[in-house]
Amino acid sequence: MSTPHISAEPGDFAPAVLMPGDPYRADRMAEAVLTEPAVISDVRGVRAYTGTCRGRPLSIMASGMGMASISLYATELYRFFGVERVIRVGTAGGIAPQVARGDVLVALGAHTTSAMNELRIPSVHFAAVADFQLAAAAQAAALGDPAVKVGVVVSEDHFYFKAPGALDALAAHGVLGVEMEAAGLYGVAAAEGKAALAILTVSDHMISPGRDMTADERETQFTRALELAVAAAFA
Repeated sequence: MSTPHISAEPGDFAPAVLMPGDPYRADRMAEAVLTEPAVISDVRGVRAYTGTCRGRPLSIMASGMGMASISLYATELYRFFGVERVIRVGTAGGIAPQVARGDVLVALGAHTTSAMNELRIPSVHFAAVADFQLAAAAQAAALGDPAVKVGVVVSEDHFYFKAPGALDALAAHGVLGVEMEAAGLYGVAAAEGKAALAILTVSDHMISPGRDMTADERETQFTRALELAVAAAFA
């Protein structure tokens, strides 16, 4: 049964889906980890693949940018295609001083400036948190790698706008980095009774100056994060 945004049938998707934001990164990930990947959906230039990895079925599909986009795709995957776990494999801007470019962040939770989760439970401030089993599997696969940081990120609707003083306040509260999708994904997973995790490569640092990753590097520098995501997918 196809949906307005996914042209697949029940059973086409594996129980676990790795979900980068960039469709080109999804193509590269499929080439990197899937054996005999098959295109199972191609709507609006967003291809979805299913193949095998470590002898088990695994799917890869892009989410697009922002919480609205990933929430749409995740809802359809969970609700109509039998997907149980979605692992976002994306990029983030570093905030905390202990975070460096190229580090990988395992996002236990995601603060947000978005109103997307505010109406989920009346009169309650929703806590957008990852699935513990997925996060624990990713941390275990890191094998104590100091470049892998586990903690909280913030998901924002705006890419360019930052409220004055917000980054310093986030850093003071131990927030590792900023991105645009995790809180929305975690909200959908909670509503659908499913599991989700975000694993993020730090492409730039919002406070410490230095060279940021190029667009090409953002597409290709995901090897470590992808390793952890596969571990979480099969947890």
